[in-house]
Amino acid sequence: MAHKKGIHFEVSERKILLRIMDIVMVILALYVLHLYPKFEYLRFDAENVISLTLLGIYLIIFGTIFELYDLQKASKFDTTFRNVVITTSTVVLFYLLTPVLSPNLPEKRIQIVYFYLALIISILLWRLVYINLIESPRFYKRVLLVGEISNIDGLVRALNTTDPNYKIIGFINSEASTPESVKFKGLKEYESKDFLNVIEKERISEVLVASFNSEAIIAEVYHDLMMLLERGFKIREYTQVYEELLHRVPIQFVGKDFYKYFPFSRSNENKLYIFFQRAFDILLAITGLFIGMVILPIILIGNIIGNKGPLLYTQERVGRNGKPFKILKLRTMIVNAEKDGVKWAKKNDKRITKFGKFLRRSRLDEIPQFYNVLKGDMSVIGPRPERPFFVNELSRIIPFYETRHIIKPGLTGWAQVKTRYGSSIDDSLTKLQYDLYYIKHRSIFLDFNIAIKTLSTILYYRGQ
Repeated sequence: MAHKKGIHFEVSERKILLRIMDIVMVILALYVLHLYPKFEYLRFDAENVISLTLLGIYLIIFGTIFELYDLQKASKFDTTFRNVVITTSTVVLFYLLTPVLSPNLPEKRIQIVYFYLALIISILLWRLVYINLIESPRFYKRVLLVGEISNIDGLVRALNTTDPNYKIIGFINSEASTPESVKFKGLKEYESKDFLNVIEKERISEVLVASFNSEAIIAEVYHDLMMLLERGFKIREYTQVYEELLHRVPIQFVGKDFYKYFPFSRSNENKLYIFFQRAFDILLAITGLFIGMVILPIILIGNIIGNKGPLLYTQERVGRNGKPFKILKLRTMIVNAEKDGVKWAKKNDKRITKFGKFLRRSRLDEIPQFYNVLKGDMSVIGPRPERPFFVNELSRIIPFYETRHIIKPGLTGWAQVKTRYGSSIDDSLTKLQYDLYYIKHRSIFLDFNIAIKTLSTILYYRGQ
């Protein structure tokens, strides 16, 4: 079978492509401005290497903060336009405020406008090309799913919401079927005998195997999978793809072979990483508490007007290795909010005060927890600490829930920047998947990613 695979950019490749081409287009725009003799603000020559490098660094940092490299948003022009304008405006502002490294302000201020417009237009032109070319169907990864019908629904729903270029074309039932077998109507089913023909006809570039029990795969399908593998065709296992695309550990698919899925990051025991993380925690905690003291008068006034009661409150939470500690927070709910018993905090919860809603959305209610970070009960980044009542309930229902306690809890974490506030068992399961992904892949780069995404959450007022 001679199969010609289509061209497809992986998630990481597209993110790198976006970043590189943004910089390339900006450089081209500046070169064009350089050809205009009267433009003197940022000349395209060897003397301005540091200034040009600084511009590229600002573009990458603020582009990440303002979600310019979020693939879901990058595939839509309206959100791309908004993010490009916000990013470019911030880049130019910071660039003008660092005159030691960036060029001195020009005598003719109109040149700054030219500079600003050149950045916006150049990036937008490239993004139009990206949306209409790279995001077009010709670059989709066309995937054929092979697995048990019982697995398919949840897997398809999860993967269809993550990568706009990852298209599951259909599936082949890996189990022996009978007329009485349950049929899955959400995706086109192909006959197992047509396996190889489907790959050729539908221009499939990857086969995804989703089977709890590999022993149950019928001989015909198994033989075709082996033949494809021997010919170098790309075959992947669903948990691998699930974790790679969704950035969370699929614990709902993990059975007795659980130990295969948790080769936790070496950073968890790396003394150098732990030292630098603690140093970062202390530095950020001192900075955070200082900022808290500066804005304290405003918070006090808001509390008197909108909260009407104590400013602070403490609550018991579960920390590292299951050890309880007292967390310190700004009060965001009415006094005696749990007089009727412990309840989940929900979206638009009536117990949250008007000022409390502002504190939550802006994440200002978390500032006192820098004290917990300074004490060593928490880290800046890690799984959010949960209350003992919910830990006891969730650990009985959700497998591996207690695993999130093997590291210190955090002020912010992978689950907080990737999903909404947990207010149900299903939400807690999703949050746990993200927490385990963080523990499994913990590193300086992932911590930096979380810090940047947390800034996006604050700036876009998405806290809950």
